[in-house]
Amino acid sequence: MKLQYIEEQTFEQLNFKQQPLVQAEYERCTFVNCEFSEVNLSELRFLETEFIDCNLSNAKLNQTSFQETLFRNCKMLGLQFENCNAFRFSARFERCQLDHSIFYQMNLQHTYFTDSQLQFVDFSGADLKNVQITNCDLSSATFEHTNLEKADLRNSFNYAINPELNKIKGAKFSLPEVIGLLDKYKIKIE
Repeated sequence: MKLQYIEEQTFEQLNFKQQPLVQAEYERCTFVNCEFSEVNLSELRFLETEFIDCNLSNAKLNQTSFQETLFRNCKMLGLQFENCNAFRFSARFERCQLDHSIFYQMNLQHTYFTDSQLQFVDFSGADLKNVQITNCDLSSATFEHTNLEKADLRNSFNYAINPELNKIKGAKFSLPEVIGLLDKYKIKIE
């Protein structure tokens, strides 16, 4: 299926649950305060596109392409990013709520998470090498067979990362949050 091409347009306060989004490749577009929850975004392409103050919770992302995409102040609960098109996936999440989202086995080397809530997020098998996860709440996030080499988790908090099950060589952590690397041992630190 050949996608329509939409470039440099701004979409504001639209509810795509009521009015479906055009099947297209969106380049350098901006979506502001739009409703995408439970909307099927499968096979759409977003290149250098910004989502600001949008709700994308439980949107369908089968083969959706995000390249150099910015999400700012977005509600993004339960998204299955592992279903996205993996080719050149790169995104920046700023002040977003990503609880219960899944990044299983994804290459996230060009992804940034800043001031975001990542509770119950699944990073199992993901490649987070050199990724910045700054000032994020990682309560109950899953890190299992995850590559965190040279990742920067300074000022992030509430994480529990087992160094025996994950690659953490060269990763950056800050005190006192680094104690989350010892959770597996059930030791008491006073």
